[in-house]
Amino acid sequence: MPITVLLVDDHPVVRTGLRALFEHDDDVEVIGEAASGEEAITLSDHLHPDVVLCDLRLGPGIDGVATTAALRAQRPAPAVIILTTFDRDVEILRAIEAGAAGYLLKDVSPQTIVSSLREAAAGGMVLAPEMAQRVVNGMRRPRVRLTEREIEVLKLLDTGATNKEIARTLFVTEATVKTHLVHLFAKLNVESRAKAVTLARETGLI
Repeated sequence: MPITVLLVDDHPVVRTGLRALFEHDDDVEVIGEAASGEEAITLSDHLHPDVVLCDLRLGPGIDGVATTAALRAQRPAPAVIILTTFDRDVEILRAIEAGAAGYLLKDVSPQTIVSSLREAAAGGMVLAPEMAQRVVNGMRRPRVRLTEREIEVLKLLDTGATNKEIARTLFVTEATVKTHLVHLFAKLNVESRAKAVTLARETGLI
């Protein structure tokens, strides 16, 4: 029996390329395609693929991590491999925590993708050794927990907004904004607005 696969990517040309990749492989059968996370969840529930090959960024709607979590909650639950161009530690860690069986970059060889599908279908994990180490390191690092309002302030900082502009946007006083910044800098262990924004980007907070 071939491994049944559902392709999830918001770019039709990528889905077409992946389908073509598996056309001559008797061990892999593409049984469906989805352009969004929501569509993937619905199709998976009807088709019951062995493995879902899913992009991380899916345009409007839920992303690949949220899609993975929803797919893994199905019964039976398909294995999910994230196939993406994004190589940030925070993205890899989020995907694995959501239940992904693997995380591959789109520049890997076709043979790697096929062998990864087989590994995931058999219940294994698909991570390059260096990527696995990054996941372990990420899990060991203490997580920064920000409030919803602190994240709003961070996002406004990222636009270059001043304290006065942030206060106006959030309907609070400048003194309140300054208090939020003090808390933010302490939690992020930084001393400037620029460093706070840089760290927030690197760790996926914004």
